[in-house]
Amino acid sequence: MLVALLRARLAPYRRVIIGMILLQAAQTVCSLFLPSLNAAIIDKGILRHNQGYIRATGAEMVGFSLAQILLAIAAVYLGAKVAMSFGRDVRAAMFHQVTAFSAREVGTFGAPSLITRISNDVQQVQLLVVMVATMAVAAPITIVAGIIAAMRQDLGLSAILAVSIPVAAVVLGVIVAKMVPAFRLMQERIDQINRVLREQITGIRVVRAFVREPLERERFARANADLTDTALRAGRLMASTFPTVNLVINLSSVAVLWIGASRIQSGHMQIGSLVAYLSYLIQILMSVVMATFMIMMIPRASVSAGRIQEVLLTEPTVADPRHPVAPTPGAVEVEFRAVAFHYPGAEHPVLTDISLLTRPGETTAIIGSTGAGKTTLLQLVPRLFDVTAGSVLLGGVDVRDLDLDYLWSVVGLVPQRPFLFSGTVASNLAYGKPDATEAEMWTALEVAQAADFVRRMPGGLGTRIDQGGTNVSGGQRQRLAIARALVRRPRVYLFDDSFSALDLATDARLRAALKPYTRDAAMLVVAQRVSTIVDSERIVVLEDGAIVGTGTDAELRLNCPTYAEIVQSQIGEREPA
Repeated sequence: MLVALLRARLAPYRRVIIGMILLQAAQTVCSLFLPSLNAAIIDKGILRHNQGYIRATGAEMVGFSLAQILLAIAAVYLGAKVAMSFGRDVRAAMFHQVTAFSAREVGTFGAPSLITRISNDVQQVQLLVVMVATMAVAAPITIVAGIIAAMRQDLGLSAILAVSIPVAAVVLGVIVAKMVPAFRLMQERIDQINRVLREQITGIRVVRAFVREPLERERFARANADLTDTALRAGRLMASTFPTVNLVINLSSVAVLWIGASRIQSGHMQIGSLVAYLSYLIQILMSVVMATFMIMMIPRASVSAGRIQEVLLTEPTVADPRHPVAPTPGAVEVEFRAVAFHYPGAEHPVLTDISLLTRPGETTAIIGSTGAGKTTLLQLVPRLFDVTAGSVLLGGVDVRDLDLDYLWSVVGLVPQRPFLFSGTVASNLAYGKPDATEAEMWTALEVAQAADFVRRMPGGLGTRIDQGGTNVSGGQRQRLAIARALVRRPRVYLFDDSFSALDLATDARLRAALKPYTRDAAMLVVAQRVSTIVDSERIVVLEDGAIVGTGTDAELRLNCPTYAEIVQSQIGEREPA
């Protein structure tokens, strides 16, 4: 997964990567010249008291050092540019993919996990790209070229390299193999703690209302402890790598000095060569350290890449048709034709054999007990879910054959739980129609019975709205959400229990104002209160996902026991039939 992700997302930066590799190779070669020049200064300059040679060779060393610094700066700049661009592209691709998901995919992954994948997981892979860009080229070149250069200084000490490098590689390989499952579990623990935090912050009012702070603190403490334990386990493995490599470096250095001193005493080696060999050994083993540091990041990055690819490779169940049907001009009717819907893994269908028709200018109300499938039925129109049997038609065309952008542009949905975005009243009203004028906004607010309280706000249309609309009441939030749909002037209105937070008088005024405003549009209304739908041209009664009654209020009171029971439970027997 990691290789596939890097290959796909780094392809546009191929030229920059090639330039970075060349710069890294050049600066590594410059660094490898320094120990040989230092050895020459010792053997031919210092020991022979040749000041001219020392100055000339020292000038060469300064030149190589300056070149190494400049090349390293350029290489790191290009590497950072590639890594940051990679992170930007992956985040953008994931955001685009998630926004294309239907409610089914979002529910499968979960919002906390998707947030972690877009932020933390991308950051882990991006960090690996930075390390690869700055170390992946230099480390192997230093190891290979350093071994050759060290052997040129003295072949008799090469046995030390033949032992130290494989030992370091094997030990580090074992440690890295144990780190992979630890990092995979760590990412899952981060998902879990994000989920707990999201629930607690979102539901803080409920927590306080039921005095559940101690329980929530305990739940967070458990999630936090799980993450801490997993992080400690992975951290111990990661921390053990550096002492291991340092032990190998120190033992190898002692062996070089011990054996090298004997070879100098016997005349088989010069002092400068020993110093150069020791420098090469340290460079080689430090490159092993750098490679190890990079390898240590691979397990976590691999886990993160797998989670990223899981999102990117998930095909949305709701997608644009390959050959969309041309949209129907003018007003459209909404028809459910033998519709059935079944959630994946559920034992029983949510909806069964639903057939109904709503023409332009008509209002179809849907009522039923909790869990009857009312909201699910409404969500099939804008394809938040796709039917599992039958079809939903808009203007005589199956919604699965329509372009998604067109479909969403003609449907105005006010969900059961209205959500306002951080910004102003005006920015929320113009969310579905960016070019909406103030006159259009005020008209929509008047119809939604929201104009009075908006005028009383300090800034009017410019009043600040917090995320989720938490700084306005539930009824105000509902009316602003209704006004947002009205500003757009869609051809189909879907109200999913959108009047539940309104008092009866406001509800009545809003419904009366909606009639002339939506006279050319088809309207489907899900409601719990009978008073909200009593004037509808058609009322559909759902029970256990099936239609058990259709007609006007008067007809259903006489002919539908389920509807009559709902009426009696709300307004009592004194209400005339």
